[in-house]
Amino acid sequence: MIKVSQEAEKKIIELMKESGFDSYKDFVRVGVTSGGCSGLSYKLNFDHNQNPEDKVFEDRGIKILVDKKSFLYLVGTTLEYSGGLNGKGFVFNNPNAQRTCGCGESFAV
Repeated sequence: MIKVSQEAEKKIIELMKESGFDSYKDFVRVGVTSGGCSGLSYKLNFDHNQNPEDKVFEDRGIKILVDKKSFLYLVGTTLEYSGGLNGKGFVFNNPNAQRTCGCGESFAV
């Protein structure tokens, strides 16, 4: 399961609306790709369509899609949003990450 914090929920709804997506029927697609200083990087975008192999979760009314490969790395993750002085953006609080880079955008398991 992938969870969404209250702050991330608010920001997702705002950004989806600005991008022409409907948070009630469209999806947030999260995944993992090779790259970054720790080996794996997070990716997040919006999608109108669900693929047959996608895992689907819903938390706080946000529908989340994860491909099978990424799910293995993201199970138990909470998507958070940080708007503080140290930078703005989405943060993946991933219990599976054994090592992360300084900026928090990549990780290793």
